[in-house]
Amino acid sequence: MADIDFGGYATRNNILCTDGLVIGDNAFAHNDGETVPILWQHNRNSIDNLLGHGVLENRPDGVYIYGTFNNTKQGREAKEAVMHGDLSALSIYANKLQKNDNVVTHGDIKEVSLVVSGANKGAYIDYRSFAHGEDDSFTEGILFLDEQLDYINHEDNDGGSSMDVDAIIDSMTDEQRELLFAMAGLDDETMEHAEDSSSAKSNKTVGDVLDSLTEEQQQAVAYIIEQIMKDKGGDTVAQSENMEEEIMKTNVFESQNGTAQKDALMHAEEVKNNILADLKKCGSLREAARAHEDEISELAHSMQTNSGDTLAHTADVVVGTGTATYGIKDIDWLFPEARNITNTPEFIKRQDEWVAKVMGGVSHTPFTRIKTMFADITEPEARAKGYVKGHPKTEEVFGLLKRVTTPTTVYKKQKLDRDDIIDITDFDVVMWLRAEMRLMLNEELARAYLIGDGRPVSSNDKINEQNIRPIYSDDVLFTIRQRYAVSSTATNEEKAKSFIEQCIRSRKDYRGSGNPMLFTTEDMLIDMLLINDGIGHRLYKTLDELKTALRVSDIVAVPQMSSVSRTDITTSTEYICDGIIINLKDYTVGTDKGGAVSMFDDFDIDYNQQKYLMETRCSAALVRPKSAIVVEHSVSSASSGNG
Repeated sequence: MADIDFGGYATRNNILCTDGLVIGDNAFAHNDGETVPILWQHNRNSIDNLLGHGVLENRPDGVYIYGTFNNTKQGREAKEAVMHGDLSALSIYANKLQKNDNVVTHGDIKEVSLVVSGANKGAYIDYRSFAHGEDDSFTEGILFLDEQLDYINHEDNDGGSSMDVDAIIDSMTDEQRELLFAMAGLDDETMEHAEDSSSAKSNKTVGDVLDSLTEEQQQAVAYIIEQIMKDKGGDTVAQSENMEEEIMKTNVFESQNGTAQKDALMHAEEVKNNILADLKKCGSLREAARAHEDEISELAHSMQTNSGDTLAHTADVVVGTGTATYGIKDIDWLFPEARNITNTPEFIKRQDEWVAKVMGGVSHTPFTRIKTMFADITEPEARAKGYVKGHPKTEEVFGLLKRVTTPTTVYKKQKLDRDDIIDITDFDVVMWLRAEMRLMLNEELARAYLIGDGRPVSSNDKINEQNIRPIYSDDVLFTIRQRYAVSSTATNEEKAKSFIEQCIRSRKDYRGSGNPMLFTTEDMLIDMLLINDGIGHRLYKTLDELKTALRVSDIVAVPQMSSVSRTDITTSTEYICDGIIINLKDYTVGTDKGGAVSMFDDFDIDYNQQKYLMETRCSAALVRPKSAIVVEHSVSSASSGNG
């Protein structure tokens, strides 16, 4: 990576951008390996805004870019801003987009820009590369970034990993930088050079330079000591997977509260001074430290013994309980950690393919108060009449029908502790939660449109059926009820045959638009497809053949419909819903400006909680008489017949 200045995600998948779009998986897979220009703020009007170029890499969670700045004035300034941490956001410009709703499924990335604030929250630089020393004689470093901390990993020039050093800071003085690189164990000669140059330049000893280190620089020294302890064999190091990270967060050279902690820090200072005192005699820092291994081990034990009271960042020692008689006890400690096969937890949900059919099929109006008015000219009084000479003519009389539907609010509400949001680092839990809220809001709206929400009228959470009128329970002027009876001893095949017959017969009264769809239960759909001719041959070999027989454009299974039924109050007969035939163009959803699905969030400062609200305010109703057919059956002890 010697010629790479930085790396980061040009765009991340499955994150809602500020423009309302979501980048789908592998939407830019064909751009993998391509080289694109890097611009400033997508400004293509001047060559001055060309900062460099980058190579794209398609990944499961997004598109990554390896960027290199050019040697122009603007390129150097941009590089300095990135290295200094002033700028880290990235953004893409892509054309030839193909979208499924708001999800981008395909596109062509033309350039990547360095921006102040990007549309995609997950698109940012996560490492930057730099070299130490004027002649680049020191090891190349790579600074990895996340939202909270910077981590540095130094690799040997020959690709080895004799010593790793974290948190090296560019602002060190030359003598501090030389000392720390020598302490990283590059070689003994470098350490001697650090001592000689330190004395020659400022008459400072190695101990003086160490005492001048900042807190972050002292953490590097603590890390070296911890690495040397690991070289001993790991006996004195806690075997927690978080040990390395937690030791780095603890400054062993800085006093903290607590007597036990002070004792441990004084011991650490004493060990450090002993190592430095033997530096010349041993010839290298590594050898001097190994000469004091016992003291280092005692220090590590002391720090871990007091970890419960004073060292909050130091892990406890885990003692194995294995009983193996051969090989390695507790060998399972060496097994790799379990890893998620998906970036985010997958939702266990009901079949929801029908939701998209409903939400995408209904009509929309930009107002919520929907008024429908009809003139009933089907009555005998509305007929034209013959004239008999000498008799008076009578006027036509017909009635008017009117219905007004007003809006209601449907919402989803959630909250999270801010501490939990910060602690979940593997994925964006807020975006994941928002996706769940939108998914369930759409399902509830689709259910309310088709069959109602199923809650009792007394429930405070009931979606008012006078505002969102379910097709299933709408007035008989709008929804035809085709009823039939089946015997309690009827087989599934007999019920399916009766249902098909009733669907076909009901079409004579249908006055809806075009060719409708059939919404039914999964069980009924299966029973219809399994009907055979008595010798094992299925009557409907494909779903298309069944659609043709039923005279519908599509058949959609709705899991929630399997429990829908009602009782006729005049006959006390229960009718079970088998299917709804409807062209959803005749069902209108009205939304005023500002009433569309909106997301709100608020922070509760008293409870340190982030709260989220997703809601819509709308009305919905059938607007064409006799535009829907509900096919339902009752169970009787008699043979099946038409109701």
